[in-house]
Amino acid sequence: MFRIHVERVLGKDIETVFEAISDHARYDRFPGVSKSLLIEAGEHEKNGTGALRIIGAGRLELTERITQFERPNRMHYQIEKSSPFAVQHTKGEIILKPEGEQTRVTWVSEGHVQVPVLGRIMDRLAERSFSKAFSSLLKAIERL
Repeated sequence: MFRIHVERVLGKDIETVFEAISDHARYDRFPGVSKSLLIEAGEHEKNGTGALRIIGAGRLELTERITQFERPNRMHYQIEKSSPFAVQHTKGEIILKPEGEQTRVTWVSEGHVQVPVLGRIMDRLAERSFSKAFSSLLKAIERL
């Protein structure tokens, strides 16, 4: 099982950070993201609950559904499909809290890479690479 936990305080207000994190169609402006598409709009907001997005990084492609959207504090998502390997995703959440003029972002993702024999190795690899990618995304948001 992989467990990714990235926490960082950004020198931006919570509204700016939440907008950057929730704007799925513009993820391709972040380092390492090669594809970013909003496939289905959300129920009440374009990027809100029910929205379906595809995020690609090189050969990796994730199809994610937004399952909870509480502007500007919380967004949960579920990986519904992935390639080139299957992922059983059990938790995906991004929580934002204001700290004065800054914003604390906590990003948690849990699951299991479903590759026979190599699953555990792939889980550890996923932890390292996704943690690095999430941190890189947050650094990019701070530079916006």
